[in-house]
Amino acid sequence: MTQTAHPPRADGRSAIRGLAARVSLGRLFSPPSTEFVMIASTAVLLTIFGVVMVLSASSANPSAPYQDALRQGLFALVGIPLMLIVSRLPVVFFKRIAWPALILGVLFQLLVFVPGLGVSSYGNKNWIKIAGIQLQPSEFLKLALAVWIACVLMRKQSKLGTWHQVFVPVVPVAVLAIGTVIAGDDLGTVMVLVLVVLGCLFFSGARLRLFIIPLLLGAVVVAGYALTSENRMNRILSAFNPEACDPTVDCYQSVHGMWGMANGGIFGLGLGNSQEKYWLPAASNDFIFAIIGEELGLLGCLLVLVLFGFFAVGVFRIIRRTVDPFVRIAAGGIVVWIVGQALFNIGVVVRIFPVMGVPLPFVSQGGTSLLSAMLACGVLLSFARTLPPVASRRVTGHR
Repeated sequence: MTQTAHPPRADGRSAIRGLAARVSLGRLFSPPSTEFVMIASTAVLLTIFGVVMVLSASSANPSAPYQDALRQGLFALVGIPLMLIVSRLPVVFFKRIAWPALILGVLFQLLVFVPGLGVSSYGNKNWIKIAGIQLQPSEFLKLALAVWIACVLMRKQSKLGTWHQVFVPVVPVAVLAIGTVIAGDDLGTVMVLVLVVLGCLFFSGARLRLFIIPLLLGAVVVAGYALTSENRMNRILSAFNPEACDPTVDCYQSVHGMWGMANGGIFGLGLGNSQEKYWLPAASNDFIFAIIGEELGLLGCLLVLVLFGFFAVGVFRIIRRTVDPFVRIAAGGIVVWIVGQALFNIGVVVRIFPVMGVPLPFVSQGGTSLLSAMLACGVLLSFARTLPPVASRRVTGHR
């Protein structure tokens, strides 16, 4: 009698695996990459640390000792979720909005020249006030410029050996955008924007000899810009000859900043015990590193430097691992902006650079500066999500 062949029974475990594969949620709940963790954690830690230090530095104001810290904390509560939301956007989104973002950034910057909106401070006209909230449009221009240059140079990867392919339209458009900030007499922000342009050009793979002309032109522009203002010249000369300047006028901020650093020693006077915050102008923003040095000492200063170092390492890992030129160029411009601005700020406090009015990213008081830095971190986290996981790198041979 012939037996009828029955199909083999499906293995229960195989069926479960097949069902799980069909209903998989993708990488939504996959563990984040090392780069993602390094950038996100350092950004959040620096932001929280900044709110604490703003509270300490601004407590010298007897009429409203908590107002600045509460405002900074509110911007932090908005900025951190905004960073995470931006991190979920695909990279193609940033490529598509590159031109609109730059145009809107320039138009936003031009609002500082509108009567009734523009606000001047310390000789710079680089702020606007809307509904009682003061904003600095040039902070958003930094991110827009980095994304736009990356989008342009991405399309010219095979032509970067020719100087006019590298410079057109990058240099003319960048000069136009930076010119809107120059018109507001904000030299510090101008230098940071120039760093963004140079950083993007460097990480695009353009030949180094092509940087000679932009560097010379930039030096000439900065020199001419400084010579047109007696205040800027005095600040620059005081940095090169600190003993000859008047400590009650041109060197007032620098001298009190150094006194604060010296008072702190190795371990500091303790959180909230700064004395210089009662005398130092801009203690909660441009010179907050001096307050950190006085209250937390050398150890507190080293902690800030280490956190920025971890941030830079995380971004450089993205630059090294990515195969997308847009990601590499934009990430390069952003890291040069944030880390370079941090070095500028710290260099001003320790009297390496003249006073330029550049805030310490994530830490200094300033809602616009914090929001722009958090948005930039969101873009970097979006880039980190595109990197291949470790398992696939082992299979494909990536290092």
